Amino acid sequence: MKISIGNDHAGTEYKFAITEYLKAQGHEVINHGTDSEDSVDYPDFVHPVARDVVSEDVDYGIIVCGSGNGANMTANKHQGVRSALCWNKEITQLAREHNDANILSIPARYTSKHQVLEMVQVFLDTAFDGGRHIRRVGKIDPK
Repeated sequence: MKISIGNDHAGTEYKFAITEYLKAQGHEVINHGTDSEDSVDYPDFVHPVARDVVSEDVDYGIIVCGSGNGANMTANKHQGVRSALCWNKEITQLAREHNDANILSIPARYTSKHQVLEMVQVFLDTAFDGGRHIRRVGKIDPK
């Protein structure tokens, strides 16, 4: 799989861990995040991930900021993005199964590195259930 990742200064450590984890599994990672812990503005690193997902240049996106909220809000401004703010693997699984989430938004300040790697694996391994959820997901992006 090809995965686009973006982060602000609060997510740098987790971005490195996620990238290493994904590459070890043979995935290609496109890094749009900062590699520094110096303060930056998360939209500058999230918009490129959202564009990658919308253009289908990648299979999925992963974004990381302190609370996950700002990054999530930014990503969801792009039509066709269904970014889900997740803080455990159960929420992550439901975001994929029920909402066909295509971007995982991670709150670095409220999760452990172990939790995050579990969430990433669940996100990539879980398929969209379809069925009754197709109609609902179709209503997220009004035409």
